[in-house]
Amino acid sequence: MSYSLNTTILTPISKRNPKNAVILCHGYGGDGKDISILAGYWKHYLPDTIFICPDGPQRCDVSPTGFQWFDLMDQTSDEILTKALVAEIKLNKFIDEVKKQLNLDSSKILIGGFSQGCMITLLTGIKRKDKLNSILGYSGKIISTEHLESNMISRPPILLAHGDKDDIVPVSYLLEAKDFFNKNNYKIETKIFKDCEHRIPTEGSSLGLEFIKKNLYK
Repeated sequence: MSYSLNTTILTPISKRNPKNAVILCHGYGGDGKDISILAGYWKHYLPDTIFICPDGPQRCDVSPTGFQWFDLMDQTSDEILTKALVAEIKLNKFIDEVKKQLNLDSSKILIGGFSQGCMITLLTGIKRKDKLNSILGYSGKIISTEHLESNMISRPPILLAHGDKDDIVPVSYLLEAKDFFNKNNYKIETKIFKDCEHRIPTEGSSLGLEFIKKNLYK
């Protein structure tokens, strides 16, 4: 399999053709291998799922060994949105490649991410014309509620989780997202982890697994 983004892939442990796919987007300065650690745990409970973890399209400005979906440094909110929209195009292309190469309908594809990866999956998943199965986001935020509200197309179920002591992306952004999606009649679940900083705790991994099973294996 060849994709437009460098990709870490975990094939189904059943050895059968995948019945569904989980696309996981890493955080700022990370890479696909980083977030594939989650997939390494989940795959044992999701035998027919392929996990696809792309590297962001750009080398990270502050971590040359890592990647970014878009630049975050010294940018205004409008500049960040402009650059995020470019990344959205690239992630959409990647999702379309996954659909074609694996012969999967959009309803069989879940997208998720951590931190900046959560931001780009929310931006992309809500605006796609073909409704994805669901969206799973950790420690992220909506890049622009104004932009998203004006461009909402599909309504996949969403789970957002966040640590209450996150000082990188404060938990207030989860509350903002919850209010936004509730106001717009989305099926939204949220979880705040106690005494948790900017990371995915074991509880978060288990919660994500149950969300995936509930939506991809229903």
